[in-house]
Amino acid sequence: MQGRFKRDGSASAEPEPHGGADRGSTPQHAQSPGPAPAKDGGGRPGSPAPSAPAKTAPSGAPTPTVKPAPGGSVSSGSRLHLRNWRISTRLVSLLALPVVAATSLGALRINENLNDIQQLDNMKLLTEMTKQATELAAALQEERDQSAGPLAHGGLNANDYQIKAYQQKTDRARDDFLDDSEKIDAASKDGKLQGVRDALVGLANQLDDLAKIRQKAYDSERNATQTVESYHRLITQLIGLSQDMAEASSNPEMISRTRALAAFSTAKEYASVQRAMIAAALPATPATKGDLSENDRLYGQSAYESENSELAIFRKIYADQNAEELLKPIDEGNPTIEAADTYAKRSFESPDGLQQLPARSYKDWVDDSSTKIEQMKKIEHTLLEEMEQKARELKSATQRDAIISGALILLVLGVSLVGAFVVARSMIRSLRRLQETATKVAQDRLPELVKQLSESDPQDVDTSVESVGVHSRDEIGQVAAAFDDVHREAVRLAAEQALLRGNVNAMFTNLSRRSQGLIQRQLSLISELESREADPDQLSSLFKLDHLATRMRRNGENLLVLAGEEPGRRWTRPVPLVDVLRAAASEVEQYERIELAAVPTTQVAGRVVNDLVHLLAELLENATSFSSPQTKVKVTGHALPDGRVLIEIHDTGIGLSPEDLAAINERLASPPTVDVSVSRRMGLFVVGRLSQRHGIRIQLRPSDSGGTTALVMLPVDVAQGDKKPVPGKPGGPMSTGGPAAAQAAAGAAAARRQTGNGGGGPAAGGLLG
Repeated sequence: MQGRFKRDGSASAEPEPHGGADRGSTPQHAQSPGPAPAKDGGGRPGSPAPSAPAKTAPSGAPTPTVKPAPGGSVSSGSRLHLRNWRISTRLVSLLALPVVAATSLGALRINENLNDIQQLDNMKLLTEMTKQATELAAALQEERDQSAGPLAHGGLNANDYQIKAYQQKTDRARDDFLDDSEKIDAASKDGKLQGVRDALVGLANQLDDLAKIRQKAYDSERNATQTVESYHRLITQLIGLSQDMAEASSNPEMISRTRALAAFSTAKEYASVQRAMIAAALPATPATKGDLSENDRLYGQSAYESENSELAIFRKIYADQNAEELLKPIDEGNPTIEAADTYAKRSFESPDGLQQLPARSYKDWVDDSSTKIEQMKKIEHTLLEEMEQKARELKSATQRDAIISGALILLVLGVSLVGAFVVARSMIRSLRRLQETATKVAQDRLPELVKQLSESDPQDVDTSVESVGVHSRDEIGQVAAAFDDVHREAVRLAAEQALLRGNVNAMFTNLSRRSQGLIQRQLSLISELESREADPDQLSSLFKLDHLATRMRRNGENLLVLAGEEPGRRWTRPVPLVDVLRAAASEVEQYERIELAAVPTTQVAGRVVNDLVHLLAELLENATSFSSPQTKVKVTGHALPDGRVLIEIHDTGIGLSPEDLAAINERLASPPTVDVSVSRRMGLFVVGRLSQRHGIRIQLRPSDSGGTTALVMLPVDVAQGDKKPVPGKPGGPMSTGGPAAAQAAAGAAAARRQTGNGGGGPAAGGLLG
């Protein structure tokens, strides 16, 4: 049972070279490595069609299946899919889409405003922290610069009350800074200020090193850079904290102001570094000149250049906010600041810069240079105040925008919803009527009309079409008119199809009856010749001719099945299953290869006998046609405890692919509608129709020993001769005994002589007469 179909599922239309049910190739073809070309798709019958079978209308007419669009699927999908929404829902959704979009955008705008308000609240808190960081940085600068001269020249020690005063001021600023940082820790619970909190934690750890810095402050002779740099790192971290705080705000102007403040504070720090470096190099009295080591000079020169660079950055960032006006106190008009800048520049620009300058004490230098730093503190304080004022203004503007946006959204939403409701209501009425009428036509009117056309003369059926009743001039009215046209055309085509189908069925029936009459006369004549013939060779030829005529009669019966007619021959009493199997084997050309291994002693209902013989003959024909001539086709039967009987037909061919088996089993379970392709797959169609008529289940499976196994499950009412089975007594197996070839040959000859119908077989008697 293999090699019946081409890989693409199409069937060859070539005439078969030997007796068969138009389904197979020669046994020699079965020996080839590849699948043999099928002569028609019928038979194990037949090949699967390339496309899915069409559904059948109540009249039996084929209903065309929906062809999927490229890349699409005929499945309707989930009810939540857009294409499955009700028309009213789509219209409301379409009209509501702009409203939802506007509302969403407005909500996003309000949400942004609320986020901005929250950020500005955080910015206020961050501004306060920036103030504390600036004050702590200024205290560290004062401590470092004021202690540079005394500690560098041994005039005072770290425990002197003057040094202690600056240190205590720094400690108070540090404590205030750490206390305010607790507010940041509480505000960071929502995750928005987490980065600032982490920076504060790191800075607090670094402030713990301040005691170590004080212990070693300026204790390295001619190496003030070490101490100044230690303080500088802490101060730079405090200044950089404002940059981290700026990242918590998304307002560009606040970020710009924060960057400007950081640049100016950095410039102030570099000015303070210069003050400390020169103070550490100058003596306590102007009696001698200062001594600046090369390393300290280069460090101070770098601070001088960095100060000018940071001031340039500040001017660039704050250009739109009148930066030059803010910098006037330190750029012009103050001779003390100008003299201090000149003194610092000349001190750092050459290795002996201090030696070329007039002698002065570190106290004198600190007093002069502090003038500039004090002015820079005032500018720094101004920048902080402007940041606070701008944050308040931004918060007020954001709150006002949020209120206006909310009011506009509510107004637009209300107007849009009212308009959408009015427009949708005017459209939904017509659409709902169209939908209800179309559903009623599709589910009730048209199927009922088609059923009437299939059961009676089309001329006796009222084929008038009732209009949908929507007569508007818009697209909905046009769709309704088009649906009326489609409805009328469908009714007309159904009437024509019913008439054509009736004519075709009548033609099939007429041809089959005529052919059966002629074939029956031919079989009677052949049987008469067989009874008078003594020559074995001539008798063998007559047997072959008898068999061909029997197959022709079966093909005629196939036409009756196509037309939906019941067979003319019918048994009124149960027949043993073994006789049914023998009768089916006798209709197969290579009947001598069929071996009945074990058959239960069960009776087949008489109304099913002829159809079951026909069905089994088609399966046996395929089993012998598509397996090697040297092999046997084994037939076994099993009586099941529930009264059913399972018949197995095994061949040892090359087998079928899983895809072909699945396709064939599908067609056996659901026979297709009669069309042109049925003529090439008649065996498959006939087997499916006959099994469906009597509730017989058929399935093909791969055989464990190679080849294919056909399983035929007879229901209880068929296998038990319309009698209920006796529990626990399903019927025992019965061995046919002896070589099957000898039994079949002898039985076939006896049956032909007894019945004269060419359809006999081993122990068939008048089974098919």
